[in-house]
Amino acid sequence: MSDPLAESLARVPTGRGGQNRLKQLRAFCHAARVGSISGAAERVSLSQPTVSLQIQSLERELDTILFERRGPKIQLTPEGALLFELAQPLVQGIDGLQETFAAQCGRLDRGRLDIAAGESTILYILPGPIQCFAEQYPGIELQLHNVTGRDGLAMVRADQVDLAVGSMLEVPDDIRYIPIVTYRPMLITPVGHPLAEKPKISLQDIAEHGLILPPRHLSTWRLVDLVFRQQGLSYQVRLEAGGWEVIKKYVALGLGISIVTEVCLTSEESLARRPLDAYFPARSYGLVLRRGKFMSASSKRFQALMTELFLANGERPVQPPAAGDDSFEDGLLG
Repeated sequence: MSDPLAESLARVPTGRGGQNRLKQLRAFCHAARVGSISGAAERVSLSQPTVSLQIQSLERELDTILFERRGPKIQLTPEGALLFELAQPLVQGIDGLQETFAAQCGRLDRGRLDIAAGESTILYILPGPIQCFAEQYPGIELQLHNVTGRDGLAMVRADQVDLAVGSMLEVPDDIRYIPIVTYRPMLITPVGHPLAEKPKISLQDIAEHGLILPPRHLSTWRLVDLVFRQQGLSYQVRLEAGGWEVIKKYVALGLGISIVTEVCLTSEESLARRPLDAYFPARSYGLVLRRGKFMSASSKRFQALMTELFLANGERPVQPPAAGDDSFEDGLLG
């Protein structure tokens, strides 16, 4: 049985119109990603009427409706979703052609790499990879977007960044997660705290002391709450604070104890630390990408460099978690 959309595509003229076709498809793909004509116009640096005309022209040539229009928002029709699936790799490949060609010729001397990450990831995970990448590829402009986990995931889905770096507990179906390094959960206490010298620490021991945790809307809080509830234990949060540096500071002052990931710990803190592998899972960090996205040469090189760097430092690679609801977060981990 013939495919009407495929037949329509076959009837679309080529030749001198090929350049216009690419403009139409680029406008269409950006509109599909961001869900609005105005957003697409901003992405392709054109006026909103121009983008609307390009999409309308494409609809006429294909003799189909690509979007359902609901005020300022638009939604793909089934035919539009099919065209998006077909056109997206083409548009991304053409947009990245110059960079990919240069990379295949052994050069990576121009372009831009946009990375979304939370503040803690930027502080503790990315300095080494970013420094190495900048030194090896000085012609690539690097842009770090300091965002919360939810906003970072939205930027990945809208192709506003090439990739994100962070930790995921569960991976949604439209996201690809490439874990690179993993770190153990650690209990931190002030020096001289009763738990600092205790031979073996149980969850009951921890529950008897006030905790300092990141904001409750982050998955760290939910994870801690889940582990304690599974053991039928109640606990007290003495202080809610954002950022590992803040948490470490107030633990050192004796205002409570906390559960963090070892990546944030150095030899400089005046803290006692105890591993909690028996109760809390290790946390992986890695690259977060939209599934099906064309991965640019600079993105591939950043992934390879990050992997090489952490393996050279003796870190542990991990397997990706199972599919499910997203929990990409901003680095405030437990």
